[in-house]
Amino acid sequence: MRPVRGIARAMLSGIFVINGARSLANPQPFVGRARKVTDRVGPMMERVDPRLPSDAESLVRVNGALQLTAGLLLATGHLTRPAATVLAGTLVPTTVAGHSYWAIDDPAERANHRIHFLKNLGMFGGLLLAAADTEGRPGLRWRTSRAVLDGRRSVQRGGRSVRRVVRGARRDARIAVRSATAARRLPG
Repeated sequence: MRPVRGIARAMLSGIFVINGARSLANPQPFVGRARKVTDRVGPMMERVDPRLPSDAESLVRVNGALQLTAGLLLATGHLTRPAATVLAGTLVPTTVAGHSYWAIDDPAERANHRIHFLKNLGMFGGLLLAAADTEGRPGLRWRTSRAVLDGRRSVQRGGRSVRRVVRGARRDARIAVRSATAARRLPG
């Protein structure tokens, strides 16, 4: 299953890497459509911190940098879950700004943007799956509940396994002390 995951992640991230690099290098073609979102988000960002970029061109570049970086991380298999989460987050304003088909009057253009909107919706679903994918390993929730259950069982059995663990830890500590003492006696 591992090669399938790697290939699927690379295929999913390809469009983000390409579009992220394009919008980072030349944001002008995207600025007009992005204004639909940046005009609403910009003033809020200025209120949060005036040093944050709030103009459309800067926000397009930031979005492009995030998509490029997270896309490369996802494609190479590094930090895949956070990268997929970031890509899903960048896809929302991109889709709303670029493919708001409900606001278009021309039927042909409206149909084209509806297709792109649904494509982005499908990619969003794929990114959510990638963000939740534990690669077959148990998730944190399962491991935590398992540890609690094992602790309850050991207490119910009179703490036998706890005593075993304590005995083993003491034995390991004695071995470590003897090893350290012997190591000090060695020359060099």
